[in-house]
Amino acid sequence: MSAMLSILALVTVYAVYLALSDVSRLVSPQGCRMSWMSPSYLLQSEFNTSWTPLANRYTLWLYREVGWEPSQPVGVPALFIHGSAGSSHQVRSIASSAARQYFSSPFVISSEFNGRGIKPVDFYAVDFNEDFSAFHGPTLDSQIAYTAAAIRYILSRYPPNTQIIVMGHSMGGIVGTALLPSPDIFALITMSTPHMLPPVRFDSRIEEIYARNSRILREDETPILSLCGGATDTLVLSESCVIPDSDQPSGELYRRTVFTSALQGTWTGVGHLEMVWCHQVRWRVARAALELGGAVSARDAVATQRGSVLDRWLGDGVPVVDEENVELRHGTYEILPQGMHLVLKNPHGKRTYLLPLVPADGEGPRTFVLCVSRGAISGIAPHHAPDLQVSIQLCVPPSGRTDGAELSVPTTCTPLRPNVLKLLPSPLPGRPFPVPNEGSDESEGVVLFEGEISSDVQGWIGVSINAGEQEGGRWVVGGYDRREIVKRDAVSLSDLILGTVHVPLTTAGGEGGLRTHVHISRLPLNALLVYKLLPDFTDSSSCADAIFPPLLMHVSQPSEVHYYPLRYDKPVWLHSHSTAPYVLSLEFNPEHHGLNLTIYSYGYDCADPVGLSLTLDWWGTLGRLGTRYPTTLLSFCVGIVSVVLFQAWQHSAAQPQSVSESLETFVRRVMPQLMGVAALIALLPLSHKWYLGLSGELGLLASLLAVFLVGLASGLVCLSWWVLRLLMWPLRFVAIRVVPSRRPEDSGLRRSTVFSMVLVLLFIFLFVPWQVAFLGCWVIQLLNCAVHPQDERPWNRTPTTMDTPIEAIPLRPQREDGGSREPTEDGIAETFSTVNTSRGTMPGGGKPTPPYALVYQNAHILLFLTWLLPLTAPVLAVWVRTLLTAGYTTPFNGDHNVFKVLPILWLVDYLGRGHVLDTRNWRGISPRWGFLVVGLVSFVVGGRSVFLVYDVANVQIAFLLFWDVVVASSWCLT
Repeated sequence: MSAMLSILALVTVYAVYLALSDVSRLVSPQGCRMSWMSPSYLLQSEFNTSWTPLANRYTLWLYREVGWEPSQPVGVPALFIHGSAGSSHQVRSIASSAARQYFSSPFVISSEFNGRGIKPVDFYAVDFNEDFSAFHGPTLDSQIAYTAAAIRYILSRYPPNTQIIVMGHSMGGIVGTALLPSPDIFALITMSTPHMLPPVRFDSRIEEIYARNSRILREDETPILSLCGGATDTLVLSESCVIPDSDQPSGELYRRTVFTSALQGTWTGVGHLEMVWCHQVRWRVARAALELGGAVSARDAVATQRGSVLDRWLGDGVPVVDEENVELRHGTYEILPQGMHLVLKNPHGKRTYLLPLVPADGEGPRTFVLCVSRGAISGIAPHHAPDLQVSIQLCVPPSGRTDGAELSVPTTCTPLRPNVLKLLPSPLPGRPFPVPNEGSDESEGVVLFEGEISSDVQGWIGVSINAGEQEGGRWVVGGYDRREIVKRDAVSLSDLILGTVHVPLTTAGGEGGLRTHVHISRLPLNALLVYKLLPDFTDSSSCADAIFPPLLMHVSQPSEVHYYPLRYDKPVWLHSHSTAPYVLSLEFNPEHHGLNLTIYSYGYDCADPVGLSLTLDWWGTLGRLGTRYPTTLLSFCVGIVSVVLFQAWQHSAAQPQSVSESLETFVRRVMPQLMGVAALIALLPLSHKWYLGLSGELGLLASLLAVFLVGLASGLVCLSWWVLRLLMWPLRFVAIRVVPSRRPEDSGLRRSTVFSMVLVLLFIFLFVPWQVAFLGCWVIQLLNCAVHPQDERPWNRTPTTMDTPIEAIPLRPQREDGGSREPTEDGIAETFSTVNTSRGTMPGGGKPTPPYALVYQNAHILLFLTWLLPLTAPVLAVWVRTLLTAGYTTPFNGDHNVFKVLPILWLVDYLGRGHVLDTRNWRGISPRWGFLVVGLVSFVVGGRSVFLVYDVANVQIAFLLFWDVVVASSWCLT
């Protein structure tokens, strides 16, 4: 049974890997163009140990675009901080884009910036020798200290009171946030930075840094903008990238999150490493740096004004209306019939079109929608847009005439403030979106304007056109939104688990509407879920000549928007990061809860979809599990091993179980019960920090997930034992020669053993991290287990010297009938074989331990240490990387706590000297209950704080050793 479960677990892990690989291909395809530059890096050698001792370990560089800008800094300073295992060279894409936007040609300032007082941006970059900062809190602290000193050095080269712009990628954003509050930092831009949840949760000191940063995000006034990559980023959970907006009544704090799928000109997810070189992203980030640099030069220190710069260039921003009032005169306007849409293809010249306000449906406001292709509305436009300028006004005649007759007197129109003003993508019919390896172009996009008019206002909406003579692809489409919102409040996640749900799309105003809203309120938007949507059309028209083919917009939260072209027989995969495991859900407008979809289209020349078919995509959901629950799965595996040891140690030392027997018993008897308990707990509304981190949100699906994780963890534990046995088979021939044979006199604690232990602990305290000692302990335990064959009873193999008594059998008290008295756990005297180990009889003259008891106990401890090993592996990787990059003499700070490994050292030595841990009850207490505590911690809090699992396991091992001494002493006394 355990063998079959092992094979099933191996197949499941491979399936999760394949599903995870398909996420960026199906769920969130990326569209990025490569960046090109001519880089050079100038080492800042003057930033030496006089500034910080860490200058011997890290370096600081100044980027210069060769042939475009001078070699010396001449503008506003900016500092780029790379992430874990990153490089200072990652600054080149953003820095090069900033230089080539500021200079239209080498050393020639662009007319867009000339005369505005905006200086170029001098990009510096720190280099941390590719340290694994995501794994190790002390390494992160070192980077924070070095970066703080680097900022002081950089600003010393500029006029007094100059501030710096800080940019951080991945964990570099954590470093940048930790530098706050600081009067030297003007603004902070982070890219794919896990602000809310550490990507690796094996070190408690990282949690301390995150706790400090959390207070900074709540209180500091420095503007912070976070760019998130979306589902395409499989290295950093994008939901952890979301930071809360400012909740201060004064509005002094600026906090903003923008997913790249909502970033104007990008509109797709962006991978973790691609975030720093993706052309569509770097162009916007570089432009934001230039505009912030202008604010730095102007000493504009107001946080809200700095935030407006970021809003304008990186997000949708606050709608900007800067047009003046328009005065209409005869011959400059045209009145359209009531209810007619404005449709202009390739407009030319100047003209204003008046659309009479339609009667309001009820008491709510009316919404006017206008879309402009290859043009601009109030400054919102694609890059290098043609000379097409459009403005929208509200025109109310002074006389109150609204009968559509020709105006007899000039009418003044005031600008209409938009509720929505942003750039939409314009996918080409017949081509994939995004275009592979290309994505969108800066000159592409459709400007969307939505404005509301009160129901008591009468008059016209004026659309003023100012178009040049340029041809090609320009059009203007506008009209009133007269479609009803399609609501399906009865559809729930359970319906999608069981089958497909069809949502018909009905309209109130007939064909030709510009948008359709679909709201399904009861469907949860969790990062684990992927919905598959298939549009239903009455025909298979390709809409090749359509002005505006159907475009689906999915808004899951204000910072995350996704766009999909709707095409015949082409499914769409919907996903979100609104809520996620182990992340505190941010409270949004209740109206945004559930699935919110909007379809934009112009239905006269292209058929609109008549319905939507919605299902739960199991393959995509499986792929999302692969990035959310690796540490949870590891913690569950430790919990499974703890439960195995708990039930295995209920047997007496005279009748021990092999590991294979323990696993078989667990799989057949305990695992089904554990699955049932796990499924019930998943339904409870627990904290987001506990168990699966879902707070009972997904209901039945959460229970299925809990059962899945328990089964997979059980299979991986069984598989690990087969791997260990396979590894021990060739090691046996080596271990027989390496591991010394233990003689009876070696069973006691020798002076040399104490000396060796003290020497090892001193070496850990001064030089190496304790994780190295743990690895050594695991290797020694593996060799000890490899000496003896596993899972063989003495009567099933040829007797060896291990089976033969090699010391005198101690005298035992005699019973009145002449027999020997042997106390047992249940108090019943019984006769037992004289077979003994080097330990001899159990304490107090108890029944002797069979020779295979030591072998089986060693094997169980080896399995336990094997699953604790991954909890120490990240720091081992950091230590090795530090030795290779910083030098062998560089001190490794922060991991010399000998108490973290002392119990394991003592245990391995104790078992290696032939001892068997006492597992008997004493005064109603058993040491095996400690394994139940380890399992409980692993299941309940291990997913969010996996470092606690090792700490509890370490305490349990210390308790086992203490118990062995106490019980042995008590039996001797009795």
